[in-house]
Amino acid sequence: MKIKLVLVCALLLSACVTQQGSLRGTGDLGVIIERAAGSIKVIETTDRTSLYGLKGLGDLSHASTVFSRDGRYAYIFGRDGGLSKIDLLERKIVKRVMQSGNSIGGAISQDGKLIAVSNYKPGGVKVFNSTTLELVADIPATEIGDGKRSKVVGLVDAPGQKFIFSLYDSGEIWLADFAKGNKPVIKKFKDIGTLPYDGLVTPDGRYYIAGLFGEDGLSLLDLWQTDKGVKRILDGYGRGKRKLPVYKMPHLEGWASVGDQLFLPAVGHHEVLVVERDSWKKIDAIPVHGQPIFAVARPDGRQIWVNFAHPRNNVVQVIDVPSRKIIKTLTPGKAVLHLEFTPRGEQVWLSVRDEDRVEVYDTRTFKRLATIKADKPSGIFLTARANRTGL
Repeated sequence: MKIKLVLVCALLLSACVTQQGSLRGTGDLGVIIERAAGSIKVIETTDRTSLYGLKGLGDLSHASTVFSRDGRYAYIFGRDGGLSKIDLLERKIVKRVMQSGNSIGGAISQDGKLIAVSNYKPGGVKVFNSTTLELVADIPATEIGDGKRSKVVGLVDAPGQKFIFSLYDSGEIWLADFAKGNKPVIKKFKDIGTLPYDGLVTPDGRYYIAGLFGEDGLSLLDLWQTDKGVKRILDGYGRGKRKLPVYKMPHLEGWASVGDQLFLPAVGHHEVLVVERDSWKKIDAIPVHGQPIFAVARPDGRQIWVNFAHPRNNVVQVIDVPSRKIIKTLTPGKAVLHLEFTPRGEQVWLSVRDEDRVEVYDTRTFKRLATIKADKPSGIFLTARANRTGL
């Protein structure tokens, strides 16, 4: 009887350990977009491994991801207009809807209950219930003729249950306020500049900035004082310099905000601009390897990591913020498309598209820590974004 009792207890203990071992949090999880295959890899940053993959997510050639408040669900925005909800713990696609013909990213609301998607075709923004993916609001963009509407870009969330976005063809910024329910109050700012191609909100949620493809300059909206309208900043920042052909537009959500300074890619120039936040004037221009795409700050603000457009996209450079000098040049491989820091900044994950891998580096020593195979990887998104405005 004693032997049987011991065996039963051992089996029960084993079952408990197995059950407990299957439980985990989501704080160290992330998603790697495999753009050519229409699939994702789900990774964890504690041991730097790939956990599993999911297929059947459509055209991911310009895909992005946001996360639910608890980090359990990932929402994937596909270029083909597909919106997919992924359960990261149960390892499955919960639901997928085709909400447009061509989309370019999205955002999640401050309370986590709304998912907004910006669309090229038809131009506008659609907003969905984050639990069910049922449509709750449809915001058509400005008509531009021949039955077409302006493409929408630069969609971000902002405090107060708001979404902000830019209209590429009509040169506008719209503010959609969902504070009183699912019928938004829309405020429109017109004539903000030529061809706004992307936008960002500063980490504190106060300022929305739209980059302009049609001219040297940016457009700034103070969300605390929207009655003052849109202000032009950095007019003619490339004045006197020959503008180079632009092979890929910079991504504004990758702009680095460090203290009272912004570090941002210069369109058509081999420079990272340094902007003083109080005056919104350029105080420096740091020469770099090529045309920068992302200029991303390490979470502690001490370093800026920069990647570049074709044909110089095999290099990543690291800028030391206090000195504004390049302190390291890395060559991870062909076509470094994206970079993502772990929440405390000890690691940076780099996608190397043309060599089908993701590289993980130590940001203090610059040593390679891990290599993960991936099929034409592009965007890397960690669940820590769930708790950050504008990401």
